Amino acid sequence: MMKTEIYVLAGFLGSGKTTLLKQLLIEEKKQNRKVAVMMNELGKVSIDSDAIEEDVPLKELLDGCICCSIQDKLEAQLQGLLVIEKPEVIYIEATGAAHPVEVLDAVLSPLFADKIHVKGIISVVDGMRWLNRKILSPQVQQLLMEQVRHADLILLNKTDQLTEAEQAKLTMEIQALNSHAFSVLTAFSKVPIANIQNLSFSTKGSSVNSHVKKDLKLSSFVYKFEKPVDHDEFENFLRNLPDTMYRIKGYIKFSYSKYPFLFQFSYGMPIYLQENMNMPLNLVFIGEKINWQEIESQLEILEKKETSSS
Repeated sequence: MMKTEIYVLAGFLGSGKTTLLKQLLIEEKKQNRKVAVMMNELGKVSIDSDAIEEDVPLKELLDGCICCSIQDKLEAQLQGLLVIEKPEVIYIEATGAAHPVEVLDAVLSPLFADKIHVKGIISVVDGMRWLNRKILSPQVQQLLMEQVRHADLILLNKTDQLTEAEQAKLTMEIQALNSHAFSVLTAFSKVPIANIQNLSFSTKGSSVNSHVKKDLKLSSFVYKFEKPVDHDEFENFLRNLPDTMYRIKGYIKFSYSKYPFLFQFSYGMPIYLQENMNMPLNLVFIGEKINWQEIESQLEILEKKETSSS
């Protein structure tokens, strides 16, 4: 089954995300690929949607950030695009205030996580703003760093405005923060589309091969349960997770329940909401430097335990 490629465009306000998106759409058109776009704006009115040509399916998420107030809306609209438009690729332009982990969390719905292939997070950095970031609030400074730290490709943009010494300083600081991402100096967000399409975000399906090593960056994993599990054993599994497991969400069924629970896990806190119908028993995990093979083995043992005890 062909999966839809997903690219997340991150970066602070005014860094050059929309300029990048426009160029990527031109390149995709040359390759005759079917593309869709999702744009997220904090305000009630979209500023950048006129940059997208009419023949490109566009979903706008207004008046809120993907990562907090409008997650449900994103899930519904993304599912709509996948079912109706069936694009080969979707570009998601997040707000400048969005945290990459939160955006990824919103995108990886347990309802369709097995139908999409997240190719990567592309962060656009305004070179001058980065070098002068000490004048910004601590919260904004932290956000800029997180947008760099979790990226798979980093565009060091507007570098035509910097001296060679400033470019060298910028490159050194960014690579020190994220040595695993490919960094490229750009002006007007110009980057070869091959650099984008060659990205390989670390996404693991339910059949993780034995060669999978410990991942060195943000990655995701989808586990499909075949049967209910013991609630206490599942809680034990959660307690033993590494601190770098940022998010888990999906549907899980326990031995005592007729229907599954919607499960969410964030900052070490689990939340269970009883459903009143059967749902796909998929759990989506997002973490950093996680041995997914080990996680999969633990979950398989969980399922076997329930079988032997029932």
